[in-house]
Amino acid sequence: MVFDGIIDRYVLASTEFGRRLRAVRPEHWTWPTPCSEWNVRQLVNHMTRGNLSYAHLVHGGTNADFLRERDLDALGTDPVGAYQESVAVCVGAFRHPGALDRMLDYPLGKITGAQALAVRTTDSVIHTWDLARATGADDRLNAELVTWIDEHMAEIYADLAESPIANTTGRFFATPTNDPGPTAQSRVLHLMGRA
Repeated sequence: MVFDGIIDRYVLASTEFGRRLRAVRPEHWTWPTPCSEWNVRQLVNHMTRGNLSYAHLVHGGTNADFLRERDLDALGTDPVGAYQESVAVCVGAFRHPGALDRMLDYPLGKITGAQALAVRTTDSVIHTWDLARATGADDRLNAELVTWIDEHMAEIYADLAESPIANTTGRFFATPTNDPGPTAQSRVLHLMGRA
């Protein structure tokens, strides 16, 4: 099943982002990213705040909470430490008994915890690429994660109000610009409006 092992996949995706994050130098924080509205610090804050918001959903948070808190600073003076702590909080929330089966009030529609974490995992993979591109790091993504996303994109985004598969772009997804390339990574990046 597509969501089997989703916590492990999320941990792997978060570790990949964290590896790029630890290489960020002081001058990088204000550099632009492929997400036109964010610089590096804002992208890292999005990832950190997102992890906390997904955990909050598991504990009964609402989509209104999620959207209201989306841009609040979660980094403080230690962005790397704040990010790592947010991953631990998110993992802890989804490891609670029943969390993966619970219906969550996600901003794009009510979905199970397992599907929400699959969306979060995908987001983490894509933003790993964004961070790598912004800082000039290696932008090759984890092949196992990219293949999983490429093969299961329809299930990951099933029944959501916006989806990269249905090209229902808006607040959460950019519009694809070029033809997809031949690799799983190029296809996934294309669907997410990165190429």
